[in-house]
Parts: sequence; structure tokens; C-alpha cells
Amino acid sequence: LSLTFMNSSHNRITSSPLINLPSGIVRPSFSLSSLLLQLQISLKSLLPVNLPRLNKAYFFALIDSHIIHYPTPITLTYAWSFGSLAGICLVIQMVSGIFLSMHYAPNVDLAFSSVEYIMRDIKNGWLIRYVHANGASMFFIVVYSHICRGLYYGSYMEPREWLWVSGVILFFLMMGTAFTGYVLPWGQMSFWGATVITSMVTVIPVVGSAIVEWLWGGYTIKNPTLNRFFVIHFLLPFFIAGFTLIHLALLHKVGSNSPIGSDTGVDDVPFYPYYASKDLFALSCFLVFFATFVFYFPNVLNHPDNCIPADPFETPRHVVPEWYFLAYYAILRGIPHKTGGIIAMFGSIAVLFLIPFINSSEIRNTTYRPIFKFFFGYSLLISLF
Repeated sequence: LSLTFMNSSHNRITSSPLINLPSGIVRPSFSLSSLLLQLQISLKSLLPVNLPRLNKAYFFALIDSHIIHYPTPITLTYAWSFGSLAGICLVIQMVSGIFLSMHYAPNVDLAFSSVEYIMRDIKNGWLIRYVHANGASMFFIVVYSHICRGLYYGSYMEPREWLWVSGVILFFLMMGTAFTGYVLPWGQMSFWGATVITSMVTVIPVVGSAIVEWLWGGYTIKNPTLNRFFVIHFLLPFFIAGFTLIHLALLHKVGSNSPIGSDTGVDDVPFYPYYASKDLFALSCFLVFFATFVFYFPNVLNHPDNCIPADPFETPRHVVPEWYFLAYYAILRGIPHKTGGIIAMFGSIAVLFLIPFINSSEIRNTTYRPIFKFFFGYSLLISLF
């Protein structure tokens, strides 16, 4: 015989055999009420959302708890699929980037030619390069949508404030990766974009000029600069991947937010198969959208001046960043004072850290915040058009 009990902290069913008592000692009897209580707990454990692990293997138990039987609010829409799509984009960028790094030459005399070599001479090199180049844009589309959903549905509110902060840190790392990667093709926009952005560091009092010289590896942007940007661009995705695990751990600690703002858990369902199939359909739609750009419009999101080799003696007519940085570029250009523009530009990103701690609304559900809903929609339309 064995007694079966629920370990509530881990949602796990374990069994413990009774110890054989020596002869002469009477085995304790159990009342009907205790047996009914055990039966009730056992029946409750059989509910789909609380189905216990069927094995004691650590890896499979981890998969079961955090993927298969992970409790998920039943009201989640496709807007919640952007989180998993962001993870897919990260994997695509890392894999394609590793293959590109096998043939890329981080040298000012060879960088542009090595990219052309990948495009023209490496088997399917054009595909890998276009997947990586357009994948950066797809990554930002997904992440911006993910942030927008979080702002709209109040995913930054307690108890998810540290989950939100970890996401903002990931966003900062992602921006650094995108900027350093934009420099690597060593076209006109790569060179002059790096010149403009790194020169911003000079506004830091006392140590600004020294930091710029350290970034450049000298007094101008030359080979040491490209080498350092290549190393940073190669390493940052691994930091992003590691921090993503922290982000997921914080998510699974507090659970996903829901459109109605309820955290009771009474309407939770297992992640598999309900949301696994939903995310799979979202991934299929995303891949069709992604493939359309890769195969039919591979250069529409890239600046044509970056197809010209870098020339330190010829400045492009307009030095502009990639489209996903245009909002911050507009802030920088909109303020005449250099230091003020840089502070405002970085402040527009850093303010995301403060949102969970300066929020004064006690209502998470946007349905019951009509004024906020109006201004949120208005701001979104202004930013897009």
C-alpha cells in the first residue's frame, strides 16, 4: 500500500510506501474524512491545468511544467504570440549570423568585398545574407508589437514590474546589437552612421573624448573600430539569449497577463495543445510575411547608399539610420542643442524603466480606461504616419 499526496509547491504527485511496523505495534487507522480528503485532492490533481508530472526525470519534468502543463489564461489573443515570435527571430538571427561570420572579413579593405563574395560566390549565400538583413527588421517589428501589447494591456503593472524591466534591458541589448551589425557591411551608411553615433559619446563630461578614442581604437574610424564592432555584434546575441532565460523565468513566476486583467487563475488552461497550436499558426503567418520580403523585396528595408563602399572623403546627402531607429533620430534632429537632443533620445528609451513604478492606475484592463485607450490609439497613429 502507498499513500499518495500532493506537493503543492511543485504540482507534483509523489508516493511514499508505509514503513513495515514491528510485530506487536498496531498499524494506525485512517478515518473516512481523511480518506475523502485524499480522494478530493487526487481528483483535483487530475484536472488538465493541474495534471502532475508523469515522471521524475528533471529535464522532462521541466518541459512538462513550463511548456506542456504551464497554466495560461484562456482569454489570451494572438497579440500574446509576439513573445514566442521574438524568440524565433533571435534563433534565426543567431544561426544565420554564425554562417555569415564564417566568410565575413572584419577588415576595412575587405569587409565590403567579403559581403559581395557571400552574395555572389557562396552557395545560397544570398539567401543567408537576406535572411539575416531582413531578419533584423522582422525582429524589431515583432518586438515593437510585443512592447505595444504590453503597454496597452498593462503588463508592466504589479506583480510584473521586474518582468517588464528585464524586457527593457533586452530591448537595449537588441538595439546595441542592431547598431553594431549595421556597421559591418562597411557601406557609406555603415561608415557615416558609426561616425555620427559614436561621436555622441563626446557629450559626456571629462571622459567623453577618451571613450570615443577607445571605441575607435585611435583618432578616426579605421580597422580597430570595425574589429571591435564585429566582436561586440557577435557576442551580444549570446547575452540576449541568456537574459531571455531570465525573462522567461520571471514570466513563469508570476504568469502571463490577460486582456481582462484577471490574475485569479480560475480560467487557466494548459499551454499545450491550446496555445502551442495558436503560436504555431502565428509562426506560419509570420514566416509567410518574412519570406515575402526575403524573396520578393529583399532590399526595400535597406538604404541604397549602403550598397556603395565606405568613403571617408564623401559624405552622403542624408545620413539616416535604419527605419527602426528613425523615431530616435527624429528626437535627436528635433532638438537643436546637441547634448539636449542626445539626453532626450536616450531618455525616451530609459523612461520605459520607470513606467511600472510611476503608474498610478489601479485598473489594468484597458476596456475600463477609455481616456487612456483614446490617447494610446492617437499616439500610435501619430508614430506610424
